Amino acid sequence: MKQLKDLLQTMNEQQTVPKVAVVQAADKEVLTAVAAGLEKSLCHFILYGDGGFIRSFLGGAGIDIQNGLQIVEAGTPETAAKQAVKDVSSGKADVVMKGNIDTSTLLKAVLNKEDGLRTESVLSHVALFEVPGRKHCILLTDAAMNIAPDLETKASIIKNAVHVAKSIGIEVPKVAALAAVEKVNQAMPATVDAANLAQMQRDGKITGCLVDGPLAFDVAVSAEAAAQKNIESDTAGCADVLLVPTIETGNALYKSFVYFAGAKVAAVIAGAKAPIVLTSRSDTAENKLFSLALALRTLS
Repeated sequence: MKQLKDLLQTMNEQQTVPKVAVVQAADKEVLTAVAAGLEKSLCHFILYGDGGFIRSFLGGAGIDIQNGLQIVEAGTPETAAKQAVKDVSSGKADVVMKGNIDTSTLLKAVLNKEDGLRTESVLSHVALFEVPGRKHCILLTDAAMNIAPDLETKASIIKNAVHVAKSIGIEVPKVAALAAVEKVNQAMPATVDAANLAQMQRDGKITGCLVDGPLAFDVAVSAEAAAQKNIESDTAGCADVLLVPTIETGNALYKSFVYFAGAKVAAVIAGAKAPIVLTSRSDTAENKLFSLALALRTLS
């Protein structure tokens, strides 16, 4: 995939139109993304929250309530999150999308044992970036959910990222397990885990992808850097997925791509019963739309 706008093309070939449950939908950028989603016939929407405020925002954004748009009254953010997640869990909707609500409040509903969306899998954040100057989009994980994942958690994070990568047409994703250097150093746990993850893939414990590591960021994304360091592998210089060792690394890379490189981004929480669109409140309507489209892709 060369550009994120490719996510919007030939989205829904299935006969049933997906429904997206938007939690606390009374937000201008969210509703602008909703309007764009309706215009492009990506899906239908159920909007949860204060009905009066939502209608006011819809009017302000020039959006008419029409077919494909439903409003569900919810007096508090907690109620909106609980009802939206319950409706997705029961099959009334297919995707959860964050609106003007704290992430912790939404995730509390998602992780609820009775009506939530948690499975035995790890939940992880997968971001797809369109970085100016690069020929192809690149995936980054995990920049938002898992703080300091252990080896098994990292393997699960790879599994989730591979699922997302395959949903956008990457048949055998190349995963770079990032560290500061390319040699295993017992004093640097990220290098040890990266080498173990690569071995797990070679042993068939991680499937559907290629994993290499440890790889420094430059070697993972630049063929020139890999050549200068005399590092040869199928992943060096052409990684599809960047696996970070900790949330701090992921968070810094994510924001560097956006604020320094001017990247566009689509992001989804994978590993639950249904995709979760968990965008930042500061994200543009365009990025929210791209994230929605990415989540819909992972349904298939």
